[in-house]
Amino acid sequence: MWDMDGTLVDSEKLWDVAINELYSRRGRVLTPEVRDATVGGSAEGVIRIVFDDLGLDPDPDHMTEVVDWMHDYVGELFTSGLPWCPGARELLDTLLAADVPMALVTNTRRALTENALNSIGRQYFSITVCGDEVAEGKPAPDIYLRAADLLGFSAGDCLAVEDSVTGTAAAEDAGCPVLVVPNEVEVPSTPRRRHVSSLTGLGIPQLRQIYADLQLGLGERSA
Repeated sequence: MWDMDGTLVDSEKLWDVAINELYSRRGRVLTPEVRDATVGGSAEGVIRIVFDDLGLDPDPDHMTEVVDWMHDYVGELFTSGLPWCPGARELLDTLLAADVPMALVTNTRRALTENALNSIGRQYFSITVCGDEVAEGKPAPDIYLRAADLLGFSAGDCLAVEDSVTGTAAAEDAGCPVLVVPNEVEVPSTPRRRHVSSLTGLGIPQLRQIYADLQLGLGERSA
């Protein structure tokens, strides 16, 4: 089960553009600390962090308006194409050729995810689940539980691939062993997580070994 932003495609930087534009319009500068807190979060979670930092009244209608603006802004950026993270496309091709069922599990809204799939390719994924299709987005486990159910497996039978603290927590809380490929923010280690520096060079034998190790709680060392 694949996260999208920052794991498959380096789209987190496009969200940075939108958030920085929001801050610029209010005469503020986004700090690294606040930016790191938003990585991998749901739209609603991110906007709560941003409104709190900007000292804005958390009026639900205003927050919804800003979230909609951000998605429209990023959607325009998506149309120019999304840059792949190292090794991601090659690993997807390998898994697809071997008929391995895959899910896309993203906090991004459905409409924007459909836009991204035009660039990534829909053929890789048996199912896709988006943040606006579950009760709570990541870091809640709902989205991973939903994806596993649609695939016809228990979450513990699935290997999640994530890049963020938020996404990794969601996958682990759902019961998934997690392959962590940190992009922008350091992700803490646990016995159910295996860190790699990139997806480059990984194939099915390596993924099977990682999954087996994590089932035994052997994931605390970074690689």
